[in-house]
Amino acid sequence: MSLIKEINGIAPVIPEDCFVAENATIIGNVSFGIQCSVWYNAVIRGDVNAITIGNKVNIQDGAVIHCTYLKHATIIGNNVSIGHNAIVHGCIIEDNVLIGMGAIVMDNCVVKSNVIIGAGSVVTQNSVLESNAIYAGIPARKVKDLDASDFKGEIERIANNYIMYSSWQ
Repeated sequence: MSLIKEINGIAPVIPEDCFVAENATIIGNVSFGIQCSVWYNAVIRGDVNAITIGNKVNIQDGAVIHCTYLKHATIIGNNVSIGHNAIVHGCIIEDNVLIGMGAIVMDNCVVKSNVIIGAGSVVTQNSVLESNAIYAGIPARKVKDLDASDFKGEIERIANNYIMYSSWQ
């Protein structure tokens, strides 16, 4: 059974149409939009600040989402895919973003809409990733500009696939 836990009198808010895997952990000040999924061994800790998650967000296996005490909440937009074992910490992720497997997004970053962050990349503290681009590497740097139509469909396809996968659970 998943661990969904209240901290300091604040419990996570999870709509009924969201899927939460049996061994996922969600604690504290966390709120989800509709049609989200939280997969196996993912941890979402809203214990030291707020975490707000939009609609059609999938948080894949082993991902960790946290925030920074007294400094940075974590805000995640709509149609966001957070890849397996990624870390998202105290930052803002706008709409239509794909965060690759094992990527790390650090405190006080802003990832604008229509961005792909490559697998294993590290987005260092205070970075701003501009829209319509692919970022990769350590530290993450823009590797390619894209027209939003080049990849928006792919990001949306992944978000929709995770809704379908949730129905199989």
